[in-house]
Amino acid sequence: MTYITYSNICANLVRNCLKEPFKAEALNREKVHFSLSKWAGGKPEKPTLRSDTPGV
Repeated sequence: MTYITYSNICANLVRNCLKEPFKAEALNREKVHFSLSKWAGGKPEKPTLRSDTPGV
């Protein structure tokens, strides 16, 4: 088990122990959005927006 995996497990446990409305706020902060661009011929192609929201 890596440190990142361990810290993610601990963070999920802490978030699940929170009471509302703090739990909802913590879950909203966990959402991640990013764009990904492939490169061809030294230039970026059209970026795609990705959303990585871990299962709750």
